[in-house]
Amino acid sequence: QVQLVESGGDLVQPGGSLRLSCTASRSIPSFNPMGWYRQAPGKQREFVARIIGETATTYVESVKGRFTISRDNAKNTVYLQMNTLKPEDTAVYYCNVILSSGTYWGQGTQVTVSS
Repeated sequence: QVQLVESGGDLVQPGGSLRLSCTASRSIPSFNPMGWYRQAPGKQREFVARIIGETATTYVESVKGRFTISRDNAKNTVYLQMNTLKPEDTAVYYCNVILSSGTYWGQGTQVTVSS
């Protein structure tokens, strides 16, 4: 098993930036996918971004060109750099990791984009 702890959520104005972090309680092999999802009020949780290895990344269309996912295996951490934030990016952001033993989730961090 593994525990995931997200941080970095905040209130930010439209056009602003935030960097979310998700740190695992143990080392995660780079071939295991790590990702970010989000859930806005009244909506289902949706996929945002995923990384496998160091450079194989996938994004939902709505964040392409604005968000960047990366990972630092030495720190057991995956990041989500979010630029040019929009009000519709407001949500609770969750990270996850897929291991042979199952899929694990963090507790979420709130991102609010508002003026």
